[in-house]
Amino acid sequence: MTITSPAPSEAAVRTVSLTIDGQSVSVAEGTTIWEAARDLGIDIPVLCHDERYDPVGVCRMCVVDVGGRADAAACIRPCESDMDVSTSTPEIENRRKVLAELLLDDQPPRDQDPKQTTTADNELLSLADSFAITDIDDLFPGPARGKDDSNPVIAVDHDSCILCDRCVRACDDIQGNDVIGRSGKGYSTRIAFDLDDPMGSSSCVTCGECVSACPTGALTNKAINNIPIQPREKLEAVDTVCPYCGVGCALTYFVDRERGGISFAEGRDQPGNQGRLCVKGRYGWDYASSPQRLTVPLIRIDSSYPKGPLSEDVKENAGQDSTKRVKAAEDKDRSKRGKGRRPGGLVPYEEVMPHFREATWDEALDLVASRLGGIYAESGSDGIAGFGSAKCSNEEAYLFQKLIRTAFGTNNIDHCTRLCHASSVAALFEGVGSGAVSTTYGDITNADVAIITGSNATSNHPVASSFFKNARREGTKIIYIDPRAGAVADHADVFIQLKPGTDVALYNGIMHEVIRLGLVDEDFIASRTSNYEALAKMVEAYPPELAAQITGVDVELIREVARLWGEAGAGLIFWGMGVSQHTTGTDNCRCLIAMCSITGNVGRPGTGLHPLRGQNNVQGASDAGLIPMFYPNYQGVSEPKTKAMFEEAWGTDLNPENGLTVTEVIKSILDEGVRGMYMLGENPFLSDPNINKVRKALSKLDFLVVQDIFLTETAEFADVILPASSYMEKDGTYTNTDRRVQLGRKVFDPPGEARVDWEIVQEIAQRLGLDWSYESPREVFEEMVPLMPDYANLDYDNLGSSGKLYPVEDPEHSDGTVVLFDETFNTADGLAHLVPAEWMPAKELPSKEYPFVLNTGRLLEHWHTGSMTRRSFALDAIAPRAEAYLHADDATRLGLSDGDLARVESRRGEIVLNVKVSHREAPGNIFIPFHFREAAANLLTIDEIDPTGKIPEFKFCAVRIGPVGDREGARVGGGTQ
Repeated sequence: MTITSPAPSEAAVRTVSLTIDGQSVSVAEGTTIWEAARDLGIDIPVLCHDERYDPVGVCRMCVVDVGGRADAAACIRPCESDMDVSTSTPEIENRRKVLAELLLDDQPPRDQDPKQTTTADNELLSLADSFAITDIDDLFPGPARGKDDSNPVIAVDHDSCILCDRCVRACDDIQGNDVIGRSGKGYSTRIAFDLDDPMGSSSCVTCGECVSACPTGALTNKAINNIPIQPREKLEAVDTVCPYCGVGCALTYFVDRERGGISFAEGRDQPGNQGRLCVKGRYGWDYASSPQRLTVPLIRIDSSYPKGPLSEDVKENAGQDSTKRVKAAEDKDRSKRGKGRRPGGLVPYEEVMPHFREATWDEALDLVASRLGGIYAESGSDGIAGFGSAKCSNEEAYLFQKLIRTAFGTNNIDHCTRLCHASSVAALFEGVGSGAVSTTYGDITNADVAIITGSNATSNHPVASSFFKNARREGTKIIYIDPRAGAVADHADVFIQLKPGTDVALYNGIMHEVIRLGLVDEDFIASRTSNYEALAKMVEAYPPELAAQITGVDVELIREVARLWGEAGAGLIFWGMGVSQHTTGTDNCRCLIAMCSITGNVGRPGTGLHPLRGQNNVQGASDAGLIPMFYPNYQGVSEPKTKAMFEEAWGTDLNPENGLTVTEVIKSILDEGVRGMYMLGENPFLSDPNINKVRKALSKLDFLVVQDIFLTETAEFADVILPASSYMEKDGTYTNTDRRVQLGRKVFDPPGEARVDWEIVQEIAQRLGLDWSYESPREVFEEMVPLMPDYANLDYDNLGSSGKLYPVEDPEHSDGTVVLFDETFNTADGLAHLVPAEWMPAKELPSKEYPFVLNTGRLLEHWHTGSMTRRSFALDAIAPRAEAYLHADDATRLGLSDGDLARVESRRGEIVLNVKVSHREAPGNIFIPFHFREAAANLLTIDEIDPTGKIPEFKFCAVRIGPVGDREGARVGGGTQ
């Protein structure tokens, strides 16, 4: 195992000796008095101090007598040789008591205190109790400083604030958001958000770190869904993992069993997130208690055939009736949050549910088995396909792919990895022999230089991005590369805003300059790589001048990045879907692998390759075999020995042919191939490119069963809908972007008759003649591990509260392997295979008719198709509507202002949505999030795919934009490329 942080040399540690309350102690030079006292078991009270933050000594509660002219604040005063410290003399205790009285005088009454009446852990009141302070008759509170309720889930009470600055440091030192400071003078001083804006309209991202830091009632959580916030001892604590992004933050839900809901959530200490959360993890859990949860099996009624879209707006999109959609958008904009408005533009149950009837589980499951079994009997393995979900556990992913492969003899099994990092996995397998990351996101602390490319990490992986920002403050140079000036650019040392789709040209230009300057690691190249000569010959044709011409990046900036990268002692590359979601996605990733390899930046602390995985279990679902060309652990389905091993383990013959990917399945349906589908937790109607094509395919299926927690757009085309379990309602393991396998624990029972997903899969398997009798996810995991070498030695008992990084040789005493490939790569010859890539333009370029480039992606507050986050009170309140982000110059030229309704059109469809004038877009580019069904971005996107990774081109297609009443304006107005 490679440790996360190199240990300091013991010889370099200098010590000082002193006495604290009569006890002699020797400590490392620089240790504060407070730290030394703590290690001796001496408690010095504090209010402003928290070990997670830089000490500031503003509250003065920790003052101690050091024998000098004035008392010293123990939290900031370093220990000195021969110092004699007294921490609790009568004089010191009296000063602390007086200070507590002065602070307490401005506080609300105890029975009205925002913190004491909720979590009951007001640290100032606790300190006052230790001094036996009750009534304060000789002091009078100052004028009120006000309250701020503008944030939907965080309350601000300035009168409860003691100006300890813990919230400021939590925001700055931990999350790196730099939102909170101070405003005013003297007694009117108070904490301020940005330029003393209301919290709800400031740049605050509602991560809640300030709430967790605040010692008083100045910053507190608001109740969600009328579940009151109570003291922890009155609630049940359930330790689990966040259900959203691939960072996989450990958290604790505090559950009110009496009311059947979650009271609040807190981050949990784990080597990855270290107690940090984002807005989704801390406040986005209430979707599971939505009244729109599916609770009984549903079967489509006979009069609703032939199949097609059921909700009116989907029917309108099918006919491209833009006039009706414009009016609907205008009506929605006017009514906005008013009474009668459909929550967040979700599937209208009142329009869809009449087309289905309730059924018993036996009737529904028998129908699923008979119809899918019948199609298999008629059409063979080519007639069936299954889409699994990265929202499900490892165990559920494993069982789902096992069902499709063993019951139907097909490898037509895929999931959302095809839409996010399939090209990354393809390039990594080809280059280094593993589809997982080579180091953790926290290893950035050991890097001299980190490149973050194609990733708006502050929105997509916010907790990971906080460590990136922390590392930069500690000296790591951050190079950010993206067509958008995302928030990461605000924290970067170097920002490269390249033209969309020109990544390969940029990376080749950087490698050209690294080689020209002689900054390659010749020993590493000679001993640990192959095909370097071919790579060098390719990049020789990409001097920085040519790369600058193609990318639009200044030539000197390319040279600067090459120099920084080549001279780095340790360099690390993170990338996101801005790299992978292209028809050249695999080539983009090949270049990144080569950039690391030729400089020797693999296999050591602070070096390596890290594609930031999207969903909470997309790594685990891929590991478990939800891929058409791989069995679990990325073992090829066409490899005879692998096939024989799984045939023996599963007791049946298996198909040796690679299956169809997500986009290939859609094409196969239209080509009379796939006829029946089982979709577990996937919503391709919104998540796949070219929605009109997907709609036609779904309508054409002979049989579709959808297993989900809500009615989705895809479910409108289903023959049977099975009510499934949310993340909150089951046990299982989940693997995050770091390769950390963690236990997710059940919080609630599923609502109504809804069932746990793995149990539903098993019921269908049994009806199809498979002899399955699993009793628990633990049993499934025990079957998986012997078939998955990377998971060797893991079991439910040794995963513990924080999980384990795989591979791990000794899980009882080790957290697992942080850095991979320290001696050899996982390829057959143990070498990194360098694959040269030629730059190729995108498949659909801007034109006079469609002059803008469309880029799609996620918002911080939302998730994929919005079925979860748009049913979360906090997340929907913060980001309630679809918007097209547009550069100010383009908006002015088109006569568009912030908030106006605009029509965006491509060759495949059109949508209407509000304009967001944004300084983060380059001229000629538009960014549209894909969470909003009423303005579905994937109506516009192109379904061209990467030839190797088979991933769609989500990040580049040609569009036009104009005011809704000016169709010609949409045709001719445009930007520059």
